[in-house]
Parts: sequence; C-alpha cells; structure tokens
Amino acid sequence: MARELLIFRHGKAVTASKLDDFLRPITDKGKRGAQRMGAWLWQKDIRPDYIVSSPAERALVSAQKLCKASGQDSAAIVTDKRLYKASIKSHLDVLADCPKKKQRVLLVGHNPGLTELLLYLLGGNVPTPDDGKLLPAATLARLVMPGNWKKLGFDCAQLKSLTRPDDLPKKFPFPAPKGKEKRNRPAYYYDQSAVIPYRLQKHKIQVMLVRSSKRNHWVVPKGIHEPGMSAQKSAALEAFEEAGIRGAVSKSRLGVYEYSKWGATCKVQVYAMRVKEIIPENDWEEAHRGRKWLSAEVAADMVKEPALRPMILSLAGFIKRDN
Repeated sequence: MARELLIFRHGKAVTASKLDDFLRPITDKGKRGAQRMGAWLWQKDIRPDYIVSSPAERALVSAQKLCKASGQDSAAIVTDKRLYKASIKSHLDVLADCPKKKQRVLLVGHNPGLTELLLYLLGGNVPTPDDGKLLPAATLARLVMPGNWKKLGFDCAQLKSLTRPDDLPKKFPFPAPKGKEKRNRPAYYYDQSAVIPYRLQKHKIQVMLVRSSKRNHWVVPKGIHEPGMSAQKSAALEAFEEAGIRGAVSKSRLGVYEYSKWGATCKVQVYAMRVKEIIPENDWEEAHRGRKWLSAEVAADMVKEPALRPMILSLAGFIKRDN
C-alpha cells in the first residue's frame, strides 16, 4: 500500500477573545464537522494507523471527535507541541519522527501552517477554490506520499482528495459504518453505560446519587460508551467525572434500559460499582452537582429514571451472585 498523509484542520473554534489562544474551545458546529469527517473515513475504509495532533484544545478535541466517529480508540492519539503554530519545517520534523512502519498518518493542526505544508508538499500545484480557502475548518486533504517519512520535500506528494465537512451528509449512518438509517449523532452515541455506586455500612447497602448537570433531578453516573473501552471501564470513567468516585465495577450487567435522545433510542448497560475512593470536593471538577449517600429504598424512590428503581432494589442479591 502506498503511504498516505491525511492533513486535517481542526473544526471551527470559538472566536479569539481574552481567552488564551491555546485553550480556545471547539464549537458544536466544529464538533459535528470533525465527526462527519470521521464517519466518512470509516465508510470509505480510510483508517489511519498513526494519529498525531497539536495539543491545543480545539485541535485535540477535533482529533478525538474524528477518531471516535471513525470507530477508533482516541487514546491512541499522540500529541506533539511542535504542531501548535507550526512552520513547514516543524511539520516535516513531526512527520520525520513517525514510526517508519506506519502507512497512513493523520496529522491534525492549524492554519496557516497546514495550508503552507499542503502547498509545499504539492509543489504549489493546487487549484484555488472559489472562496479562496484551501483548508477551511474541519477540511481533510488526502495525499499519496513517498516511501520514507524522513525524506519529504517540495513537490513530493500527489493530492488524492480534498474533502470539506459541508460536502458530507449532515446525519450519521446507523449502525456504523454503512447502516441505512440516518441519525443526528454518530452511532456510538446511542450505546451507553452507567454504574450504580454503592457501599456497605453496618452490613446495609447505601447508594450514591448525584444531581444532573443542570441540578434538576437525581441520577446515577451515565455516559456514552467510549469506542475502544469496555462498557465497564467507560462507565467507571463517567463515575469519576460526574460523581468524583473510583471503585470496582461488576463483571456482569445489573440490567439494561432504553430512553429517547437525539431523535432515536439510546441503550444503556447498567453495572454495580463498589466505591473505594471518594474524591474531595475541592478536587472534584463537577462538585457543583452535589452527591448524596442514601439507603437503597430512598435512592430507588428519588432517582429520576424509573427503569433504575428495580435495579437499585435488587442490588443486594446481585452483589452476592456477581461475587
């Protein structure tokens, strides 16, 4: 297989302000653009085997969104500070350091550096689009490259395609990558996992509930099942972020339930988690939520999702079986 370089400019970011440029976040439009590009790459079976990104917020989040929507593990992304405000030489140095066995590299960064790199590798032979923008936000250039990442020079590559997010469908195939149903979010959004956190106090089970992000009601930690992770590990990550807790997640499922969101049905796998560590309030990033230990009976009565109530009440028997 000929070597390929995928050059991806980060998705649309919040306009520059008093916020440090390095920390400028990506907008919702920028997230969707990166996700549509990831879904398109998966459909076309264009799978990078090495992903390197600028560590700037807008670039790294774009890389993560693209990676997950393409069915790949975002934990594999390598960050390189040389890609932030990079010159042509800096880009070439990063590429020269790519493992020699990697055949298709995805490079995620910023303009004007990426446009300058693209023109350099193609010898300036790139037709200018009508709007004058070669690499607008969330655009991907696909190049055929020489056989050695360390020996890249002027006019060494061939342009295979230049794809903008606006050229792609607004909705995402379900199931991924080529399902006929079209949904508002990438397919992996609809596969979720949750934990019911518990502890034993005087041989009785207590359950921890946290407030929802808007503090409207009481919930258990729940989130999207991250691609590349087990459902248990993904749920444990949500427990750390949403409830500020760590613990041991059950081997088997406590139950499954469904609910409607993003124009379709989400399926949630629920596990039990014995809490072993509680992060202090000052170190818990989402401390604004609030958290509370309750008896199983009170927790079942207070939790927002009706499908969780019988699962909470069945915890004692489940724990004995799972252990």
